[in-house]
Amino acid sequence: MSHSTEVANGHEQHGLILDFAGVLTASPIAVHRAWCVSEGLDPGAWRSTLNDHPEGRRLYAALEIGEIGQAEWNDGTAALLGEHVDPVNLMGRAWAGVPAARRMVALARAARAAGHRLALLSNSFGLDPFNPYEHVGIWDLFDVHVVSELVGMAKPDQAIYGFTLERIGLPAERCVFVDDHTVNLPPAAELGITTVHVTDEEAAVAELEALLGVTAALAA
Repeated sequence: MSHSTEVANGHEQHGLILDFAGVLTASPIAVHRAWCVSEGLDPGAWRSTLNDHPEGRRLYAALEIGEIGQAEWNDGTAALLGEHVDPVNLMGRAWAGVPAARRMVALARAARAAGHRLALLSNSFGLDPFNPYEHVGIWDLFDVHVVSELVGMAKPDQAIYGFTLERIGLPAERCVFVDDHTVNLPPAAELGITTVHVTDEEAAVAELEALLGVTAALAA
């Protein structure tokens, strides 16, 4: 293996595998509800359309694995939300106000600086015209990028976790996977990856600091 198995602080090198939405960003729920109100929709319209409407679920699943692009998704989902909803950059308009999770981003930076390997493992919600990873400014944090749209598979399909391990170049036992959706954790754990469920950013960051031997320092 070309890279050392130890990092600068003497700890064993680990692979840190991070989900995006709800891990590297704050929870989007409040932003999506406010956006719905601004569009003249019921506050819960975004989530109910994507999660509960059969066609909404179909469109989103197709977007995740790259069967359709974001522009096509925008057109189809805008029609489901309401005839008055403008499809132009729909995903971008709904997501633009979701902030980065500052402590988790600081943890990722500290882990990278200490010599750990970082992988982004994200179920995609499209890359064009709105690129959420560039918008939040986290793309360059990672050694490895595994975005479902680009690889044609999505969490919780176990194949995407195996693919990520291959890309990160470390054994499962030295990797930690972080996600906010419980359904995505067991397939990683079955491979031997340590899993961290994010329900609270502060608590998750503290757990990762202990696992990786780093300290997340927020910029002033």
